[in-house]
Amino acid sequence: MSSPHPQVVAVLERAARSGLPLYYEVSPFIARRIYRDTRGALSPAPPPVAEARLLIAPGPAGPMALRAYRPQGAQKDEVLPALIYFHGGGWVIGDLDTHDVVCRQLANGARCAVFSVDYRLAPEARFPAAVEDCVAATQWIAAQAKALAINPARIAVGGDSAGGNLATVVALAARDAGGPALCYQLLIYPGTDQRMGFPSIDKNGEGYLLTKKGMEYFRGHYLPKESEWRDWRASPFLAESLAGLPPAYVLTAGFDPLLDEGRAYAERMAKEGVAVEYQEYPDMVHGFLLFGGALDTANAAVEACCGALRKAFGGRT
Repeated sequence: MSSPHPQVVAVLERAARSGLPLYYEVSPFIARRIYRDTRGALSPAPPPVAEARLLIAPGPAGPMALRAYRPQGAQKDEVLPALIYFHGGGWVIGDLDTHDVVCRQLANGARCAVFSVDYRLAPEARFPAAVEDCVAATQWIAAQAKALAINPARIAVGGDSAGGNLATVVALAARDAGGPALCYQLLIYPGTDQRMGFPSIDKNGEGYLLTKKGMEYFRGHYLPKESEWRDWRASPFLAESLAGLPPAYVLTAGFDPLLDEGRAYAERMAKEGVAVEYQEYPDMVHGFLLFGGALDTANAAVEACCGALRKAFGGRT
């Protein structure tokens, strides 16, 4: 049996010493503050970019915010490939600020524009509000490609955890709607099956930051009706077909409750003809990509994601 990386063990010990309650012990309002502050403490310094600005786009429930990044060295009107990014946080916590650093890293490392979507959170806006916002944001960005100085033939979607879930659903929705044409999926430890039946949910469900109880807490706020768990917009693993999706890079962590469903989704896409690159980090935990201030592997994993994006966009690997 493998063990978590020593740097991961140090992060787990630090979390245990913090004295902070677990997410499922407090309201979403308090959980959001805990998540924001603890992510900031483990994050590397934000790298400079050419631009990071707020955009307001039309959404299904009114205006919604996006943060647009352009990589360091990019000219104002230079046409760039684009990554539309959906942050993690169980559809309940997380925001543009908790994922600011990783979006900057991806913009610089992949040399692309990044659009981070501030979709509505549960329980204030339950399923399928987040899906509807992310689909609308993707459609708007693609339609505004010229004004945003991005290449409409080089638009990827991506996200981590719940954001990875939303990226898969947006890709499925775009396929079924006949557009916008997406060129790639960047799926970072995605949640793909809300029935919570895979073995890793119990095997890794305690002691590794994201717990089984925490997953039930998030699901309860976002998907309060059991019938919703089987909806493909919540559980893309249950979609009738995964054929015809854009190529994908799927990243998982060995001590993550979501390990098995991320791997299973990658395997099913590949079986149905999708070009998939799969990378498992066996000694990492859920959420590790954001911990570059404490984990060397996090920064290496971000660079691997950037390499995959560069290749997808037709640039250097």
